[in-house]
Amino acid sequence: MTRKLPLIPTILVALAVATMIGLGIWQLERRKEKEALLASYAAAANQPPIGWPSIPPKEPLPLFRTATGNCLSVVGFRTAAGQNRQGDPGFLVIADCRTGAEGPGLSVELGWSKDPNAGRNYHGGLVTGVIAPDKLSRMRLVAGTAGPGLEASAPPSPDIIPNNHLSYAIQWFLFALIAVVIYLLALRQRWRKEASNG
Repeated sequence: MTRKLPLIPTILVALAVATMIGLGIWQLERRKEKEALLASYAAAANQPPIGWPSIPPKEPLPLFRTATGNCLSVVGFRTAAGQNRQGDPGFLVIADCRTGAEGPGLSVELGWSKDPNAGRNYHGGLVTGVIAPDKLSRMRLVAGTAGPGLEASAPPSPDIIPNNHLSYAIQWFLFALIAVVIYLLALRQRWRKEASNG
């Protein structure tokens, strides 16, 4: 007895498997790009200091470089979870600043505290520190010297940026394998039914 593959389901499964394999390969390519980016971030610590960008920078951001910015006035405060230099958990106090009539503004991580309301008497000025990623403003300046009433926060490091593209690639390849196995099991069951009915 000749076993025939159902045309449309086979095409759909083949397309799905090909898509998943393609996504896995794409994640492997992204992994190489991320490794190169992380290497450039690691090298940024040895590059000369820069001024805070006066216009919004394009990707890649100048992360982990030493920079100086001028907070003309504080427009708001916010907090984020973080650690001090001893590794104690607490709150990072961040001041969002105006840098002029135009421009991207400046977010300054003033320091660390157990009290989320600490450091609110900061009024601005020149700040030197290291540029770190920021979820709200894309990047912020982590002050090298803690603001009033605060402790120094943990220095930013490229290690905080995950490179999990390999695990994503493995997941996509596993999804493709699982889809093939499930389809083969379904075919086997169908062929058994056809054999018993024939």
